[in-house]
Amino acid sequence: MKHAALIIGVILALALPQGVVAAGCYADYKAKQDNPLRLHYGVAEISQCSMGGAKAELQARLAARGWTLLNIVSVFDESGLEERKQSAGANFLRF
Repeated sequence: MKHAALIIGVILALALPQGVVAAGCYADYKAKQDNPLRLHYGVAEISQCSMGGAKAELQARLAARGWTLLNIVSVFDESGLEERKQSAGANFLRF
């Protein structure tokens, strides 16, 4: 019986549209540049939906553009995008 439930679950997951199975994952963060000191708050789409995964992913992305990640504020799904859009300004989904 357990095997049948597992098989049905896999079939249903494969049959659903991709957007339904895996919702988007995002992180908001703070970063800086030196000489001169510049700070920014941003929102980025991430592939690993965890604080540790977001940190590793964003450190590399930001460093490639001359920024240093200061911290990950939070990790959230697409329902949290609109409330952060204005605060992130030009850094909304930039990195």
